[in-house]
Amino acid sequence: MGRLPPADHAFANPVPPHPLPPHVDLPECWHLGPQQVAQAVDEDVVGALQRTADSVLAECVAEATFHDSEFSDEVAHLVADFTLRGGKRLRPRLLWWAMRACSGAESEGALRLGVALELIQTCALIQDDVMDRSHTRRGRPAVHIALAEQRGLAADSGAGAVFGASAAVLAGDLALVWADDTVEETFLPIGRRRQVRALWRAMRGEMIAGQYLDLRGQIDGGASAARALRTAYLKSALYSVERPVALGAALAGADEWTTDALRSASRYAGVAFQLRDDLLGVFGDPAVTGKPSGDDIREGKPTFLLAMARTCADAAGDDRALAVLDRAVGNPDLDEDGLEEARSVLESTGARALVQDKAERLGDRAARRLAQAELDAHGGEQLLGLLNAVAGTRAVPLTLVQEGRTQ
Repeated sequence: MGRLPPADHAFANPVPPHPLPPHVDLPECWHLGPQQVAQAVDEDVVGALQRTADSVLAECVAEATFHDSEFSDEVAHLVADFTLRGGKRLRPRLLWWAMRACSGAESEGALRLGVALELIQTCALIQDDVMDRSHTRRGRPAVHIALAEQRGLAADSGAGAVFGASAAVLAGDLALVWADDTVEETFLPIGRRRQVRALWRAMRGEMIAGQYLDLRGQIDGGASAARALRTAYLKSALYSVERPVALGAALAGADEWTTDALRSASRYAGVAFQLRDDLLGVFGDPAVTGKPSGDDIREGKPTFLLAMARTCADAAGDDRALAVLDRAVGNPDLDEDGLEEARSVLESTGARALVQDKAERLGDRAARRLAQAELDAHGGEQLLGLLNAVAGTRAVPLTLVQEGRTQ
């Protein structure tokens, strides 16, 4: 794209062609081969990713400054800061350890693609908060709230709400543009570049489709359990877990059997991840999740948890439970007493326990499927640990899973 040289600003922190953890002596790193560089990054993947993000976003902000200084100060810096300061870096870590599990060593490509994943996540979160009218994200004001307030507007006023939402849409667009530019400007061997681009295009479309189904479900007044799972698969399992893992396998040039095993394992873990996220959306501690608890009920999100509650209540002929759900789900004015009553119904119908059990079983299937692939021992263990964390299942060494001794 022919970017301008990075300006001297807070985000500037260039990295060498092979980003390394801080403890590696840079003057001595230039002679290292690809595997040695990758092994060095293994010791601090998040740190290497952060330095790469600093460098990539320095260029992005500098280019925005060239377009217009006020736009850069008010929007570009906000998008860069949001991307740099928050999140668990789950998607980049999945990508990295999938690549390493397949004995790959495309360090610079993997780290840059990891930054692109963080940017597309920034886009998704900004847009999601606008659509859900959420006020907080990662323990801070959501981007549309911050944009309104930095212009001196009350976020809940008419002018503030319109400006904040409109400006946040543009901020989300900017994050998506930066993500695409980062992928486009990442050097990869021709064959792998073609695979990466195909996966990237698919992931973008799936993410948007899943978000639309989520929105439509709120308007339609709920969804069947099957439809809720389909939405979870598109909105979260593919975008958050399976595609990042597939990108890592593609970077490593993994064979078809290995790629299929990794994708299946990550698909199971990804659905479990969304099911547990649905539970956190209702029962989670805001101090831990960084967002209000109960908003999924107030917004009428078509989650598997709510679908199962209705299914169980119908099967039991529990008219009271159905009446509580009818009053609570999709009611933006639901107070804490009403929310607590809805939580009680999710417990009494058995929906919460059923969703927890399904997530655990999916997590176990993820581990067993991963164990069928021939993987690098260290990389495979790290990837399994991440998938266990994603699915919320207990950690079991890969060797024990392979031997069928997981109890």
